[in-house]
Amino acid sequence: MRSRLRRLVGEQDREILRLAIPAFFALVSEPLMLLADSAIVGHLGTPQLAALGVAGTILQTLVGVCVFLAYGTTSAVARRIGAGDHRGALAQGIDGLWLALLLGVVLAVAGLIFAPAAIAAFDPSPDVADHAVTYLRISCFGIPSMLLLLAATGVLRGLQDTKTPMVVAISANLVNIGLNFLFVYGFDLDIAGSAMGTALAQTAAGVALVVVVVRGARRDGAKLRPDRPGILASAQMGVPLIVRTLTLRVAIILLTFVATALGTTSVAAHQVAFTLWSFLALALDAIAIAAQALTGRSLGAGDVAGTRAITRRMMWWGLFSGLLGGLALWGLRDVYVPWFTADPEVRRTLAAVILVAALWQPVNGVVFVLDGVLIGAGDGPYLAVAGVIALVLYAPLALSVQWFGGDIVALWWAFGGFMLLRLLTLVTRERRDAWLVTGATR
Repeated sequence: MRSRLRRLVGEQDREILRLAIPAFFALVSEPLMLLADSAIVGHLGTPQLAALGVAGTILQTLVGVCVFLAYGTTSAVARRIGAGDHRGALAQGIDGLWLALLLGVVLAVAGLIFAPAAIAAFDPSPDVADHAVTYLRISCFGIPSMLLLLAATGVLRGLQDTKTPMVVAISANLVNIGLNFLFVYGFDLDIAGSAMGTALAQTAAGVALVVVVVRGARRDGAKLRPDRPGILASAQMGVPLIVRTLTLRVAIILLTFVATALGTTSVAAHQVAFTLWSFLALALDAIAIAAQALTGRSLGAGDVAGTRAITRRMMWWGLFSGLLGGLALWGLRDVYVPWFTADPEVRRTLAAVILVAALWQPVNGVVFVLDGVLIGAGDGPYLAVAGVIALVLYAPLALSVQWFGGDIVALWWAFGGFMLLRLLTLVTRERRDAWLVTGATR
């Protein structure tokens, strides 16, 4: 019995790592692409770099809200795979691709029309505004491809394949760097060249993954033409995930808003701390992606006991990863802090914030995993409600730091409270059976 248990645990760990490691490298490639763009554009001048920051924020928000295209598709496809319906899984994936294309075209047209107004809302200087509008409008042509890339990635994750998206993401990153150098410096196209290079690289990546999915659909005889009920079902499934995503975005925006109000030193320390927090979140999100795929497949196969077992195992992985990340964040502070600032006051403030961020990492690890588990189970409505509850309780907590003259350290304790609220709502759900709905569809 004991040897059988060890063998089962070993198989679970291998499955988790098989999916999580490639997912992590694919996730890391995204911020590296943004970093490369910033480095290349930064040498053009300060107005161009500022313009990239403004336009990039708008673009990332538009695409980030549509992350449900990956998450929801992963869950739906994985369920059908678990139920043994490979053709149905790919048909579900094709519906997700059509939804991504339709939504991408709508957002691209809206971006082209409203780009000047969206940029003006940030109140930049005229030269920054001109560059930002140029960058955003050119980038809008790549939005359909970005959303197709999300949906196709979700299909492949649902098929238990995270290696192909990793290879495509890394390749797109390298192509992006080459095209940016060519267009910006070779053709002397300034910031427009960077937008063109990035849009083309993302288009190539989107096309590559769509081709992989379409080939699989043809091989299994799945339909390729648009299916109105299927597309509408995919859209309906995405609404709760949009709400969930928006609650996270609002919580982060509120965190930055209060940090900015606390003064220059505070916001500088916050920016560095949040950058590090976001990087550690990529490792935790990789486990969450594995959780989506494995949970959906297990429930699709009707294996409730197996779902419980893999969930508990992934929770331990999340806790261990969070603990390891927290130790690294605190233990290596003297190594990496000098990279970000030479200001003694910012360094002192940053050290205090990092300690708080490090202490909350184990909580973050379990939160990310359970979030992935419930997404994989198709439990989006609960995640939406839980997200709203956590945000409503967190908002006065964060604002009270400003009202009562608190500092940036107190603000990060409040943000940790937000993650704790999310943990309580997710653990409460996990301990019950309502989310354990089996079958090819939820």
